[in-house]
Amino acid sequence: MTRAGYGFLAVLLLALAALFLWDRWRKRRLLRRLDRMLDEAIRGDFREEAFDETLLSAVETKLAHYLSASAISAVHLREERDKIKSLIADISHQTKTPIANVLLYTQLLEEQAPEDCRACTTALGEQARKLQALIEALVKTSRLEAGVLILRPRPGPLGPMLEEAAGQFAPRAAEKGLELMVTPTDAEAVFDPRWTAEAVCNLIDNAVKYTPSGRVTVSARAYELFARIDVADTGPGVKEEELGRLFQRFYRGGASSDAEGVGVGLYLVQQIAQGQGGYVKAFSQPGKGTKFSLFLPRN
Repeated sequence: MTRAGYGFLAVLLLALAALFLWDRWRKRRLLRRLDRMLDEAIRGDFREEAFDETLLSAVETKLAHYLSASAISAVHLREERDKIKSLIADISHQTKTPIANVLLYTQLLEEQAPEDCRACTTALGEQARKLQALIEALVKTSRLEAGVLILRPRPGPLGPMLEEAAGQFAPRAAEKGLELMVTPTDAEAVFDPRWTAEAVCNLIDNAVKYTPSGRVTVSARAYELFARIDVADTGPGVKEEELGRLFQRFYRGGASSDAEGVGVGLYLVQQIAQGQGGYVKAFSQPGKGTKFSLFLPRN
């Protein structure tokens, strides 16, 4: 190859190298600009800088429109959440005193009414307590759904919480002649103590309420990823076709239609479980009892 040929080749290689470096620099500049755009979007101070026909300008415009729509949606969501929070607070406040007064006057009537009116006053008291339980359950559920109440799971043992929850229903179980037993356990999980206790109490309440005779057993077991809390009874059980609907709000199975309840407890249990990264399942055989299993994460 001649000297001119070598010179041309050298110039060509230099041109290719320069083109490669320029293209690489342009791409790095583009990536840095996109990175800066995303940082500004995260901070909430993103602004469009270019108004031309380039692809990057189109990306900036779309990103600006998306962030603007997201900001408006976030504002609307906060406004709706504040409205729901205010509504729940109003309902809770406005109904608490009237229901308490109804219960008080009903108790006075039961003490002073003639014998032939006792059945009516007793029924009135039962309905007032049922209404009170319904409103309390709806307020709790609505607060969870609206994000007003935030679950704060933390690591801890399950045994003491189960013992305390079962202790609340020991007198009622004894009145019915039921054996309420808590199996000792050293299982641990990551859970919100207050709200998990609420869920377990709802499960025990159901078991005691719908078990005419026999026993109710509360236990817990740890697995690799989850800890499982079981509440099992020896009641009439639930039909297989009803199991999938047990956790629906206001649903009550055929076997429980005559018992006291409003059909919100199991729905609340499901909401509490899901809010902590867990879940709840039901297992039952008609005539052989029902077992509810609450799964909570261990990490």
